[in-house]
Amino acid sequence: MTQTFDFLTAEKEINQSKAHFHVMAKPIGPVCNLKCTYCYYLEKENIYEDKKSTPKHFKMPSAILERYIKEYISSQPIENPVVQFTWQGGEPTLLGIDYYEKAIELQEQYSDGRKIENTIQTNATLIDEEWAKFLAKHDFLVGVSIDGPEDLHDCYRVNKGEKGSWDRIMKSIELLKKYNVRFNTLTVVHSKNVKHPLRVYRFLKHIGSEWHQFLPVQDRHATDEKALLKQVADDYAGETQVTEESIKPEEWGNFLNKIFDEWVRQDVGKIFVQQFDIALEGWVGKNPSACVHAKTCGDGVALEHNGDVYTCDHYVYPQFKLGNIRDKSFTEMATSHVQRQFGNKKQDSLSSQCRNCDYLQVCNGLCPKHRWNKTKDGENIAYLCGGYKAFYKHITPYMHTMRELLKLRRAPAEIMELIKLREAELKREKKKLKKSI
Repeated sequence: MTQTFDFLTAEKEINQSKAHFHVMAKPIGPVCNLKCTYCYYLEKENIYEDKKSTPKHFKMPSAILERYIKEYISSQPIENPVVQFTWQGGEPTLLGIDYYEKAIELQEQYSDGRKIENTIQTNATLIDEEWAKFLAKHDFLVGVSIDGPEDLHDCYRVNKGEKGSWDRIMKSIELLKKYNVRFNTLTVVHSKNVKHPLRVYRFLKHIGSEWHQFLPVQDRHATDEKALLKQVADDYAGETQVTEESIKPEEWGNFLNKIFDEWVRQDVGKIFVQQFDIALEGWVGKNPSACVHAKTCGDGVALEHNGDVYTCDHYVYPQFKLGNIRDKSFTEMATSHVQRQFGNKKQDSLSSQCRNCDYLQVCNGLCPKHRWNKTKDGENIAYLCGGYKAFYKHITPYMHTMRELLKLRRAPAEIMELIKLREAELKREKKKLKKSI
């Protein structure tokens, strides 16, 4: 984002405008112009075997687009003056500017006095001058997927010809900045860039990103070649293997710790890292706002190109389909017993180890999809549990300090000066001790 504000303001504003449920729309389904080897969504085209993997065949029809926009706006609580639309894919910009111009016309038609906000998650390879002007004109918040410096980004984020995408994305970022388009970054943390946390963090700051989201690869594939989808959900009972792009728990903990140590000394209140914001929410006693760390889930459904609605973006599997907006309303599906049961299962299925963990209120067992490791008692637990524990243990004293600052109605950013004074004091004490020996 292009403006700075107090540490918790971003999360507070999100919570205040949070709808009863949120829809992540995929108007082009899984179609993409890249072929990132760790992508969890490209293979979703297998669910729609009668389709060809082209924008033409996966494009959300006008009738469904209109029904989505009209119904989603009307389904939001009337006391909520802001309705947020999220566009993802695949690669949503493949649909072209005209498609989103039509979407905006429909939003204005059915807004009923509400303020409409649009966000779009993109690989940014197709953004040109025309796109940048359009995004600026309509004040889109753009999420740019980028995994760090060129050598780390191009490891896995390649096009259909196996060539890297970094150079093209950097040109697009310059265009976004030229036209003052608000953007943040989503960085997939994989087996290559996880070893270079500070290179990644400093690079993101260098390109002008002030809000960082890190998404760790923690996937397993079915060994059964006949499986409809290689990447499986937590309910899969067959044999699996962890993907080569996935990171190890200890690597994830180290990645977060290294970045946190620099951030807490230099960037509090200037750079916003989702994992750090969420941790502080838990430390001050709030239910973390990100679904991965919240007590329950189920508030965010995924809408596919043909109107199919699924329990979650990460649960687009046939067994988790709630229905289709041609036949059922969003409200009916999002508030159904099936969806409530899905959301509550996150808390209801916690292992004994999780329930007795010192960091439960911050972590809440993480996403159920990744609870495929086993405890010594044979219960399911999150694959990256060890990494998160190492992170939470490391940041505990800093979180305590920021919590106390908030209680005193002081800015958490003051911790940077406190650390500076403390480390200077320790340095003097060490110097005195050395002289006395």
